[in-house]
Amino acid sequence: MNYKFIGKNIKKFDTTKAVTGELKYTGDFYNSDMLYGKLLLSEKPHATFEFDFEEALKVDGIFKILTAEDLPDVPYNSMEWFSGINATKNERLLNSEAKCVGDRIALVLGDNKECVEEALKRIVVNYTELPTVLGLKQARENKICVHGDSNIAYEKEIARGDYNSIKDEAYMIVEDTGTTPRTHHLAIEPHIAEGYMQGNILTVSSPSQVVYAIQMQLSRILSLPVSNIRVIKSTMGGSFGGKQMPLLELIAGAVAYKFNRHVQIYMDREQAIIGTFTRNSTEINVKTAVDKSGKILGRFVDLSVDGGAYDTNNTSITNAFAKKIFRLYDIPNQNFHGVAYYTNAIPGGACRAYGGPQAHAITEINMTNTAEKLGMDPCEFRIKNLLAPHSEDGVGGPNIGNAGIKQCIEVGMEKFDWYEKYKNIHSKNTDRYAYGVGMACATHGNGYVGAFPDFTNVELVLNFDGSVLAKIAIHEQGCGTITSLTQMLAEALDIPIEKIHMPEADTFFTPYDSAGTQASRVTFVNGGALKKAGEALRSKLIETVSKIENIEIDRIYSDLGKIKVKDSDIEYTYAELAILREKMYADQTSVYVHHAPDKNPAAFAAAFVEVKVDKYTGLVEIEDILAVHDIGKAVNPELVAGQIHGGCQFILGMALNEEVVVDKNGYVPSRTLSKYHILNSQDMPKVRIELIETEDEFSPYGIKSVGEVSAVAPGPATINAINNALGTNITNYPANPERIIKALELKAKGV
Repeated sequence: MNYKFIGKNIKKFDTTKAVTGELKYTGDFYNSDMLYGKLLLSEKPHATFEFDFEEALKVDGIFKILTAEDLPDVPYNSMEWFSGINATKNERLLNSEAKCVGDRIALVLGDNKECVEEALKRIVVNYTELPTVLGLKQARENKICVHGDSNIAYEKEIARGDYNSIKDEAYMIVEDTGTTPRTHHLAIEPHIAEGYMQGNILTVSSPSQVVYAIQMQLSRILSLPVSNIRVIKSTMGGSFGGKQMPLLELIAGAVAYKFNRHVQIYMDREQAIIGTFTRNSTEINVKTAVDKSGKILGRFVDLSVDGGAYDTNNTSITNAFAKKIFRLYDIPNQNFHGVAYYTNAIPGGACRAYGGPQAHAITEINMTNTAEKLGMDPCEFRIKNLLAPHSEDGVGGPNIGNAGIKQCIEVGMEKFDWYEKYKNIHSKNTDRYAYGVGMACATHGNGYVGAFPDFTNVELVLNFDGSVLAKIAIHEQGCGTITSLTQMLAEALDIPIEKIHMPEADTFFTPYDSAGTQASRVTFVNGGALKKAGEALRSKLIETVSKIENIEIDRIYSDLGKIKVKDSDIEYTYAELAILREKMYADQTSVYVHHAPDKNPAAFAAAFVEVKVDKYTGLVEIEDILAVHDIGKAVNPELVAGQIHGGCQFILGMALNEEVVVDKNGYVPSRTLSKYHILNSQDMPKVRIELIETEDEFSPYGIKSVGEVSAVAPGPATINAINNALGTNITNYPANPERIIKALELKAKGV
C-alpha cells in the first residue's frame, strides 16, 4: 500500500532541542519555594536502626529530616497500575525496618542540594542487624522468612498437554539449568520527581511511564480524592522500564502535601542502582523431549524468581515469563512451574522486555543443545518446530497473528551466511583465540489483551487554523513515540504532520489510558486509537462537504489537508471546514474515541552472532551480529533501527558483563559504574538489521512492537556462540571472563 507518512524516515520531533541542550528535564526546573530531598538508604540487608540527626540538622539550609513516623504508614504495591489489581501490599514510603541494602529509611529535605548532601554525610545510623535470607537456596529452606511464615510470594503452573505423558516415548531428553542476573536499567537520567500544591490540588510531575498509576497510588496513600491529584509526564532521559513503577513520585507527593511546599526528590547513580528496582534474577531448569526426527514432543520449564525484599512484581514477572514460552514453538505437551520468593535483596521490577530475557535465556540455549545432540542444524531444528502463522495460543492467550519468525530465520541464515560459518568457523581458531557462531529466537506481545484490560481514549480537535490537537495519554521515553504516533495520525487524518500537536500525558488534560507505556502496547494500542480517531474526524469533514454541497459522499475524498470532490473544482481546506461547522452547525470539529483492541499478535525476532573468545583472559569480542525482526510494518524505519541497536546493546550487557551483585552477606559491591560493567561504545559491534514486514491484519497499519523484543534474542545467541567457540555449555549469565575461564578449566578436567 502506498502511504504518505507510514514507512517514512521522519526526524524525531525533539532531536534538535535534545542535542543542543534546549530540552528541559525535571532536574532543570527551579522554584523559589523549592525544597530538595534525597533519601537515606540502608547499608544493611536486614536491620532495625536508630538515628542521630544532631550534626546533620546543624547544616545551614536543612528544613527537616523525615523518618517512617513522619509519612503515611500505608502499604502499597508499586506494580499496581489500575484499580482492579489486588496485589500483595508490603511497600511503604519510608521503612522502620530495613529489609535490603538500599531500603528507604529516611529523607533529608533542604533549601539546596549542597546542604542536603552535607547533611546526609553527617547522619549517624546505629543498626541492629537481623537474620537474612540471601539467594534462592536460603529462600527455599524457609528457616528464616522475610515476610510472614513463608518466603513463597507467588506460585503458578500452566500447561498445554502433559509433559510427563510423553517422557517415555521420547528418543532423547535434553536438560539444561542456568541462571540470569539482576541488572540495572542505567537510563542516563537517574530517578527524580517533583510535587507541589496548587490550591487544593496536589500536582506531581516526573519522567514516568504511567501517570494514572501514580495518581491512583497517591489517592490511596494520602486518602485524597483522585480528582484532587494531577500527575504530569515530564521530559524523560530514558527509562527501559525503570520508571514504570511509582517510587519517588509518591514521596514527592506526600511531602508536598504535608508541608505545602514545592519539593524535588532526586537520586544519584548509586542510589538508582541499589534503591529502586532491578531486573529479577532467576534460576531456570529446562527439559526438552524430542523424537528421532527432531520434532519436539514436550518440554518442562521450571522457574525460580528472586523477588527481593518486597512483593512488587512477583506475580507479573512469573506470569509474563510463562506466557512467552508458549508463543514461539509448537510444543504439544509443555508444562510450566514457577515460584517467586522473597529474599533480603533489592526488589525486582519492570525492566525492558519484561520476562522475555529470562524466558528465552536458557530455553534458547537448550534449543541449540538439543539440535546439536540430534545432529541437526540449530536453525533447521527451530524451523521444524515453530508455531505456524495464525496459530492459537496453546494456553488460552490471543492468536499469534501473521507470524513471520520463519522468514526471520531464513533471511537471517542467508544474510549471515549461516551454513558456511556454522560449518567452518573453527578454521579461524588459533592457540589463543576461539571463534564461534550462535543464533536464537524470541517473541513478545503488543499489549495486555488476553491478560489485563487494555484500552485508551483519544480526543481530536480540529482548530480554525487547520491545526489538530491530539489529546491522548502518551509517555515519550526518548525513542520517538510521539513522532511515530503523529505519523500514524497524519496518515489516518490525511494532514501534514507539522499540523499536529500531541502533548504528553496529564491526568487533568488527557483522557484516561488503562496502562501507559508498558507491555509494548503504545504503537499498537495508542496508535490504533489515533488511527480510528483520525479516520472518524476525516469522515466528519467529508460528511460536512456532502451536506454543504449536497453531493454524494462517494464522490468526496481527502487530499493532504483538503477535502475535494471528484470531477469538480470544489475543495475546502480543513481550516475552512472547522470554521464552517462552528458557524453553520454550532459544532466544534472534534471527535472522542474509545479504543479497546481485541487482538494481540506476537512480534518475533531472530539474532545471529559471531564471537571471538580470548582463551587466556576470557574476554569476548563480537565480530558480527545480525538482528532480524518481524516488524509487521515499520512506521519509521530509522526509529525502528534505533530501537534495535539499543536493544542489542541492552541485552548483550546481560549476556557478557552486567550484574547487580548481592554477595553472600547481602551487600551490593556493584553499586557504582566502576563495578557495574556495561558495554561501552568501543565494545559494541556494528549491528546489522533486516526487517521482515508481514503487515499483520490484526494491527493498525500492520505494525508490531520492536522496543522490547529487540532486547532479547541477541543475549542467548551470544551465549550459544561462546559455547560453540569453546565447546562448553555455559548457562549462567553473564558469561564474563571469570565464568569463561572457569568453564575452560572444568572442560580441561573433563567435568
